[in-house]
Amino acid sequence: MGLTIVLLFAAAAVAFGLITGVRIVPQAKVMVVERLGKFHHVASSGLNILIPFMDSPRAMEMRSGTRIVRNTLVDLREQVMGFETVQVITHDNVNMEVGSVIYYQIVDPGRALYQVENLALAIEQLTMTNLRNVMGGLTLDQTLTSRETVNTKLRMVLDEATEKWGVKVTRVELREIEPPQAIKAAMAKQMTAERERRAEVTKAEGDKSAAILQAEGEKISRILRAEAERDAEVARAEGHKRAVMLEAEGKAEATRLTFEAIHTGRATPEVLALRYLETLQELGKGDNKMFVPYEATAALGTLSMLKDVFGREGAPAPAPEAPRLPARNPSAAALSAQAIARNAAASATAPMPATRRVQPPPSDE
Repeated sequence: MGLTIVLLFAAAAVAFGLITGVRIVPQAKVMVVERLGKFHHVASSGLNILIPFMDSPRAMEMRSGTRIVRNTLVDLREQVMGFETVQVITHDNVNMEVGSVIYYQIVDPGRALYQVENLALAIEQLTMTNLRNVMGGLTLDQTLTSRETVNTKLRMVLDEATEKWGVKVTRVELREIEPPQAIKAAMAKQMTAERERRAEVTKAEGDKSAAILQAEGEKISRILRAEAERDAEVARAEGHKRAVMLEAEGKAEATRLTFEAIHTGRATPEVLALRYLETLQELGKGDNKMFVPYEATAALGTLSMLKDVFGREGAPAPAPEAPRLPARNPSAAALSAQAIARNAAASATAPMPATRRVQPPPSDE
């Protein structure tokens, strides 16, 4: 009876040892194994055999959300840890709340367990203190516009501090930056003023461009108008020149034809004298005109002949004959003067009937 009980206890111990000694570790996770309370080895992924009552896994405290969880498996994947907003003071003494997120990865599970008591709490406190230090060296404008600089500085500081813990910090991000309400209101006013200034500058630039374009348009319009007027003046001058040339050519042609007609028709001196008188009559039309004949000698001869005629009526003896001029071809004016003198002499010597009219000489037109 006693042997049976011993065997039962032995079988139960063996079964318990088998159950507790066989451990299966999932992928991307490891287990830190202690033997008799001392670090022995790190069990990797897969099937692992532990010696009962001698080997035991070491639990690690990790943060899951807002809770602290103890687990014998160590996750080797990249993990994320978010922090609540903390109060920071910038270099220009502005209070603000800043929230951050850190991404880290355990690269040495042994050091992560034995080099720091609580890895999650240590990372959290280290991140907050370094965040205050980095933000305290920047002004408000720099914190709002230089997030990448803040992220880089925090990552370098945290990575250097956690290296001995077997942890590598891969990224640090500022989740939110909340300045005070007074600063927000001032920033809103500044943004409104800046946008209004940009609108005014844009409007001024538009007005400037419009004025420049309008001035260029007026300039081009005036240039084109001046060119058009110049071309019109040139065209009018060319037309006037052509008209004058045609008129001169017409007068020259008319003079030539008249000259040819006179020489071809062999006009007598009487006809030429008649034409001369008709021309004088046309020129004498109108008021306030004085006509001086071109042949002054012919006019003087006419006056001399008239004097002789009227002198013969008053004296019985004829007047002595005036000296003769050298013989030359009589002109039209001389012939007309002689004709007028002969007509006057005939009128003075012969009695004129009361009802007789002097007919104008026939025209050759």
